[in-house]
Amino acid sequence: MAAETLSLFGHRIAVYDSMPTVARKFLLAGKSGLNITHSEDYSLFTTRFGAASPRLRAALDDFQPNDIRAWAQGLGTETFVGSSGRVFPKVMKASPLLRAWLARLEARDVSIMTRHRWCGFEDGGLTFETPQGRELVRPDAILLALGGASYARLGSDATWVGGLRDKGVDIAAFQPANCGFDVTWSAMFSERFAGEPLKAVTATSEAGSFPGEFVISKTGIEGSLVYAHAAALRDRLTKKGEASLIVDLVPGRDEERLARDLARQDPKASFSNRLRKAIGIEGVKAGLLRELAEPVVLSHPEGLASLIKALPIPLLRTRPIAEAISSAGGIRWNELDEGYMLRKLPGTFVAGEMIDWEAPTGGYLLTACLATGRAAAKGMDAWLKTN
Repeated sequence: MAAETLSLFGHRIAVYDSMPTVARKFLLAGKSGLNITHSEDYSLFTTRFGAASPRLRAALDDFQPNDIRAWAQGLGTETFVGSSGRVFPKVMKASPLLRAWLARLEARDVSIMTRHRWCGFEDGGLTFETPQGRELVRPDAILLALGGASYARLGSDATWVGGLRDKGVDIAAFQPANCGFDVTWSAMFSERFAGEPLKAVTATSEAGSFPGEFVISKTGIEGSLVYAHAAALRDRLTKKGEASLIVDLVPGRDEERLARDLARQDPKASFSNRLRKAIGIEGVKAGLLRELAEPVVLSHPEGLASLIKALPIPLLRTRPIAEAISSAGGIRWNELDEGYMLRKLPGTFVAGEMIDWEAPTGGYLLTACLATGRAAAKGMDAWLKTN
């Protein structure tokens, strides 16, 4: 996006990518349909980036969700709004959009060099390891868009952190975002229910209460509803050493009514039969109750009803950052000027997930990456005009 924006200003542009092909993370996002942005009210959209929302606002204002849809349309990709408000290409993949985008860049004389891994700053320029050996490049301005620390196999491995810290740049440690969590399951529960989804539930944390679904994994929990709470749960684990996701297994049903329905059941019937006949709960939901509840509660209608409406799942830790959809942490905002230039390295700009911000899934991540790329390009153009 930065290269495309700069090409409109008449600059000569080179893109260096360490991987054999470009945009691998973009293509990975396309495997699930390429959720490129979100259709919710823009005033709400801009609040989805946590503490970084005020700093991101100018970039987002200049490239809003409707602008992204128009940009994709200009590259021959029509989009649609899904039932959740998320925006996808009608073809539900990234490759056609990427091919058209690369063709546009080629037509504007943007050079793209793959298998060029940045090694660091040297002799007033940048050094790269290339298939032809070491190469020194001395550009007039530099944009680093090196990603965060998730999906290292696709290139964003955070190996750049040490080089920038050596230059005095303050960088917050990377943490997993939009991630799963470990839970101490019994072997029996894990073997029986790993991979099973909990559908039509509501989950609550310090982030709020949201409806949706998530999945039981062999080691814990994962999925979209967990990711919506991941930042709050991760931060609580860090600060307090403990955290629980509170799950309502039957949203919309009254606790008192549940207790009455349970009390009418034959106390000699099995727990599974009482749950199924009284409430319609069975399978993984019943298994989760049995796994987490004290045995005495399972035979007590009021206590069981209370637990069904607010079942705490105690969490041990986040899953490793290599498994996370995205990462939190990165270059702190006070290191950047309004044009996304590093204050300690004039002429060097940054964009995307290497900056300290995070967002939930739902199109927010891609939107902010595109918007910061565009904003940094405009910052580069302004700086070049006066330098």
